[in-house]
Amino acid sequence: MEENSFIYSDGADPKMIEAYKKAQETFKYFWREQSWEYRRIIPALNLSCVKVSFSEKDPETGKDIVEHMWINDIDFDGDYVKGYLINEPNNLTTIKAGDYFEIPLNEISDWLFAITPTVKKKGLSKLFSSSEEPLPKAYGGFTIQKMRSDMSATERKEHDNAWQLDFGDCNDIEVVHEQKEKPENLIEHPMSKNMKEKFVEFLQNYPDELTNADENGLTLLHKETIAGNLTSVEIILSSGGDKNVKTDKGKTALDFAKQLNWEHLIPVLEN
Repeated sequence: MEENSFIYSDGADPKMIEAYKKAQETFKYFWREQSWEYRRIIPALNLSCVKVSFSEKDPETGKDIVEHMWINDIDFDGDYVKGYLINEPNNLTTIKAGDYFEIPLNEISDWLFAITPTVKKKGLSKLFSSSEEPLPKAYGGFTIQKMRSDMSATERKEHDNAWQLDFGDCNDIEVVHEQKEKPENLIEHPMSKNMKEKFVEFLQNYPDELTNADENGLTLLHKETIAGNLTSVEIILSSGGDKNVKTDKGKTALDFAKQLNWEHLIPVLEN
């Protein structure tokens, strides 16, 4: 990816502001995918990062200097998106690549992850060169797609080649892997269902995990709710997990389900 492909966007453009809002509303899908990525033995994501607006005052003019840049190694506690700055700023002087930030969810401007599609090879003897392998498919990237929509076909091709990603149709943005082939993936991540038996076994072997909490008071139930994992939440509750436990900020799992609009979890946690 070219360095500047990360940074510039016109925050005053109504369509760009709309892109920010969509990114914030759908970030939960990014986090769901990222949280499962952390559990995979073999990584699946080619790229995962979140765009944030950084600013500081120009000492000479007093005006805000703004740059939109990306952070990675993402963590999320239901309220704050946390990560490390990827880019070296062009004009900002108070931050640098590698700095750690905690950003309120309602202040992020975009998110992006990419996964290489599975290629079904015809015959064991068929050989594929690297040039024949598909590019990783991009999910999210609302501000990028807004900028792509303003480009000519030639410019879009050059842009996508620079990123080495398949961004698809800028007017049809997908937020979930295999969204069109498997629309049910919008409701629950397939790994949540596929790992059901192992998760049941895990809680049987380590029952203390039901009550353990991290430094912010988040229990396993809070974390699985934040990630939108229905099967995991049902297993935790049926195993004795307490849905009324609150974090250090006084939030229950139901609070997070409502806050992130995980509609399929709300009835389960309300009962």
